[in-house]
Amino acid sequence: MGKSLYIAEKPSVAREFAKALKINASNRDGYMESPDAVITWCVGHLVTMSYPEIYDEKYKRWSLDTIPFIPAEFKYEVIEGVKKQFQIVSGLLNREDVETIYVCTDSGREGEYIYRLVEQQAHVTGKKRRRVWIDSQTEEEIIRGIKEAKDLSEYDNLGAAAYLRAKEDYLMGINFSRVLTLKYGNHVKSYLRADKAVISVGRVMTCVLGMIVGREREIREFVKTPFYRIIANIPLGGRDSEFEWKAVENTKYFNSPLLYKENGFKEKKDALELIEFLKAPLPVNACVLGIQKKKETKNPPLLYNLAELQNDCSKYFKISPDETLRIVQELYEKKMTTYPRTDARVLSTAVSKEIYKNIKGLCNLEMVKELAAKVLETGSYKGIAKTRYVNDKQITDHYAIIPTGQGLNNFNSLNPVSAKVYEVIVRRFLSIFFPPAVYRKIALNVSVKEEQFFANFKVLEEEGYLTAVSFSFTSKKSNKEKEDSDAEETGGSVDQGIMEFLEHLKKGTELPVKEMQIKEGETSPPKRYNSGTIILAMENAGQLIEDEELRAQIKGSGIGTSATRAEILKKLINIKYLNLNKKTQIMTPTLMGEMIYDVVNNSIRPLLDPALTASWEKGLTYVADGEITPEEYMEKLDRFIVSRTDGVKRLANQRQLKACYDKAAAFYRKQPSGKKQEKK
Repeated sequence: MGKSLYIAEKPSVAREFAKALKINASNRDGYMESPDAVITWCVGHLVTMSYPEIYDEKYKRWSLDTIPFIPAEFKYEVIEGVKKQFQIVSGLLNREDVETIYVCTDSGREGEYIYRLVEQQAHVTGKKRRRVWIDSQTEEEIIRGIKEAKDLSEYDNLGAAAYLRAKEDYLMGINFSRVLTLKYGNHVKSYLRADKAVISVGRVMTCVLGMIVGREREIREFVKTPFYRIIANIPLGGRDSEFEWKAVENTKYFNSPLLYKENGFKEKKDALELIEFLKAPLPVNACVLGIQKKKETKNPPLLYNLAELQNDCSKYFKISPDETLRIVQELYEKKMTTYPRTDARVLSTAVSKEIYKNIKGLCNLEMVKELAAKVLETGSYKGIAKTRYVNDKQITDHYAIIPTGQGLNNFNSLNPVSAKVYEVIVRRFLSIFFPPAVYRKIALNVSVKEEQFFANFKVLEEEGYLTAVSFSFTSKKSNKEKEDSDAEETGGSVDQGIMEFLEHLKKGTELPVKEMQIKEGETSPPKRYNSGTIILAMENAGQLIEDEELRAQIKGSGIGTSATRAEILKKLINIKYLNLNKKTQIMTPTLMGEMIYDVVNNSIRPLLDPALTASWEKGLTYVADGEITPEEYMEKLDRFIVSRTDGVKRLANQRQLKACYDKAAAFYRKQPSGKKQEKK
């Protein structure tokens, strides 16, 4: 009987597999071996796509005559720095005594690609190949993954999608970067007085650059509009409360051109005029016109996918998406959480049936042991499969990021930020087993001389799930502010005394108006993206598409994937197209980034359109699902690259671009050569 070979993505994962499978293996150079099994590993990617000059030396020199470059058959090569490990893995894959290969790379498109490239380059034949697909690195999950491993061929469509994604990025990067650099590089270099200027573009990164530059220009072009609101101060239950004037139907100012929306005047004098009218004669009383009382429930939010977690970590801890991914990958490898690179925010039915194990494990974590024990005691987890937190249809590769309830011996060794990220995941998970928070709300409107004023009041009656999300790293007040984000729009929370007063208030009651005043405000420009909100915007890029039919077609497809978005942002910062303020995590373009945007906008505009990028991503999903063939996808891709590359070659618009550069440059201070440009 032949041996089984287990191939993981990295050494630490390989050791976990050996431990879970109770393989008493001796350590060798680049692998482990026992009488029955061999365990080895990649170190990330071992194989990559070859540069164009490998096909023909002529491609080494960039020239318009040699593009578009679209090889009939793609070439691959071993990455120089990992040749030794590739030779080890290749030798093991082809060993005569190896009968079955268990593919244990990460359970996703990228993990699939890593293994298939190695197998292809090692020319493996005649072996049984089983794909291990797991959601965490706990022992029981590894054992289940091995037991239920399917033939690798069942993942051929996923493998095809992975190859296509790489080919797409490769072809767009090479052809578009070369044609734009050859066409505009000298122009950009000369304008910036730089030593060189390579115009780097990509399917996803150029679109993201476009989103951030577009937002920056929206902010610049935004014209603030002042407006003037009228506020009446009316004592309720011994405390002053603010009521806001609004122009309602059948009143003097309804639909008046003097108004900015229905609750403010464009000119201060008009607001003052109304106040003078309402105040004469003194004292002023307001008559209660209507009282609306209702209870409002607020359910726990859905569980974390990677994008939501990256956004919250940017907000709470001011860390980049790249750092969040690194931390959650660490938690995954320590068996503390499930697979991180997921787009799903729900659990699978199968997992929900065993979820008590995760909760039981958390009884051993000091900060949440009482919460976990309460969930077990009440049995609230038993009905979770019938809630919105479990939905098989919303899961593609992996369910949401949740704590496994294991690996807690590693908690004390986590650095402070990693511990906080873990706490955020744990509390979000536990919160779904608690009832909704319940608010008592009262909306009150009063009249003064037929003009109407409005106020909203609310009080938290039942904390519900809010008890579970009281973070240890923030004050109690901060926790409430974070979880009760709608407080502002409802007039804010009030104490029980005011609510009791309002409960007994009758329609027609006269209330004294203490004073009336003007509150000046102004319209606000859109907010700049931070590292978290841009990740969410990438995930939900389909929503930016105006065409209703197309938006529906690519619903659920963002730009990039959960596995790649952080890396794309990192690259844009590294090539100095974007700046990241590490303290605030605010992202802004550089002058070079804006110039690249203008170049693309005037040459290959679709690259800036989320619709294009999201539709390519949707196409890859179709391939993975077997709905279209790789050949169909490739044909479409080839046509796009040829037509757009040839289109740029015909352009002669360098002079017109200078006006675009000048307009952008006006917002940047010129610095001596070699110094970083700063924004005004």
